[in-house]
Amino acid sequence: MTEPVIDVQGPLRKMPAEPGAPVLYHMKVGETRVPLNDLIGRELQLDFGGEIRCVHCDRLTRKSFNQGYCYPCFRKLAACDSCIVSPEKCHYHEGTCREPAWGEAHCMVPHVVYLANSSGLKVGITRKNQVPTRWIDQGAIAAIPMLEVATRRLAGLVEVLCKAYVADRTNWRAMLKGDVAPVDLEAERQRMLDTIEAGLDQLRAEHGENAIRAVSDSGLSLAYPVEVWPTKIHAHNLDKTPQVAGRLEGVKGQYLILDSGVINIRKFTAYNVRLQVFEARPQTPDLFSS
Repeated sequence: MTEPVIDVQGPLRKMPAEPGAPVLYHMKVGETRVPLNDLIGRELQLDFGGEIRCVHCDRLTRKSFNQGYCYPCFRKLAACDSCIVSPEKCHYHEGTCREPAWGEAHCMVPHVVYLANSSGLKVGITRKNQVPTRWIDQGAIAAIPMLEVATRRLAGLVEVLCKAYVADRTNWRAMLKGDVAPVDLEAERQRMLDTIEAGLDQLRAEHGENAIRAVSDSGLSLAYPVEVWPTKIHAHNLDKTPQVAGRLEGVKGQYLILDSGVINIRKFTAYNVRLQVFEARPQTPDLFSS
């Protein structure tokens, strides 16, 4: 039987990524960081043995909530509150935040409202210290900051203004096909600022003139380590098929692109897996065998 050149086991985590030409990816399995760019063209096998442990409390859970949490943590942690998905609903200022200290560190800090081209033009927000990580995680081929704001809630309110004119979500299937048309982001930034000017003036009147600042920084173009772009998208699901195998043809966003389909690694955060890498396709893959 073909022996693996890499054989590691542990809980999956979001793939760390760094800007580069192309973006540099690692796959984090337990405490091991496997460099993925060097593995393009190799055969990968990912086996899920059924164990999921909460990323916060390490409790064994039958189901993952919000990408890696058990249900009790999902219900109590500020990181899992609905305002994380809809930041304009942030209620920290009302004194009802689940974890005020967490809110201070993650929400009451500078955020950036940006435009990106991932599957076409979209608006998004992120903490200032998460630029450009957030853009990479979304698979953007280009992104540009538009505004810097004082808090997450304010970023959400600005995003609401923009969503009337531009999408706020990525079409992940289109993003993974690699044929995204270019967009003049500097021109789109100016167009958007002109369009929402009245709404911005109102928000500044309510929150302070310095709470929203226009950003003139130039954008960032991003390329990804992809050898073959898929023409049809088949998504692997470890809950339904606990063994995923195929030739690694690329990495984009938080997806591995295999010749057998794609898998969103972030979706399966906290799943205990075994990752094996082979020079050639193994003949008799065996789930969690030693």
